[in-house]
Amino acid sequence: MRAAIDLVKACPNTKFVLDHISKPYIAKADMQPWADQITELASFENVVVKVSGLFTEADWKNWKKEDFWPYLEHITKSFTPNRMMFGSDWPVCLLAATYKQSIDLVEEFTSKFSESEKNAFWAGTANKAYSLNLI
Repeated sequence: MRAAIDLVKACPNTKFVLDHISKPYIAKADMQPWADQITELASFENVVVKVSGLFTEADWKNWKKEDFWPYLEHITKSFTPNRMMFGSDWPVCLLAATYKQSIDLVEEFTSKFSESEKNAFWAGTANKAYSLNLI
């Protein structure tokens, strides 16, 4: 993460997408140093985060949805829903969860978002970050 932060600092006019929320150690319930590094990286407006890769960082056989909440809450606090995007992580997610489970988890978490925040999360942020011009 330190190298990523240094790169973002050196390239303020470049768009960056942080994939897999930077792969925190969910199975170990480790938040640090990940959380502090996420906060620092999120301070740069040219960085957005892709919410993906959660299940393969958790205990593949014994995860529960509450295992993901601290990480998702920190990502939301740091980046805000308007700088977050969904990533399915399919088919890799199948190692630890079904595709339906991955969608259900994220839908439940984002249920508290406003309609505009949901639109950003599910499509708008990706559209802007990748210059897709789809919506």
